[in-house]
Amino acid sequence: MALRPELPGKERRMTDQLRKAFEKAAELPDYDQDELAALLLDAIDSDRKWDTVLAKDPGKLQRMADKAVEHARAGRNLPLDPDKL
Repeated sequence: MALRPELPGKERRMTDQLRKAFEKAAELPDYDQDELAALLLDAIDSDRKWDTVLAKDPGKLQRMADKAVEHARAGRNLPLDPDKL
């Protein structure tokens, strides 16, 4: 997710789309609900960490992209084998 400005004093509410997703998730068995919750919490934590890193160093993402392109052009990238994931 991209950097998002914080709006002071703005009341937060759940969107209709997220509410629908949670209603569907509530129909799942407990184990699946816990797995989904863990994935969602990890994604939120990851986004917040990236937001913090990029806020401190806005050029970091561009440098990472440049390095990835450099590696690709130099043939240093390995092909992705889905069977080995």
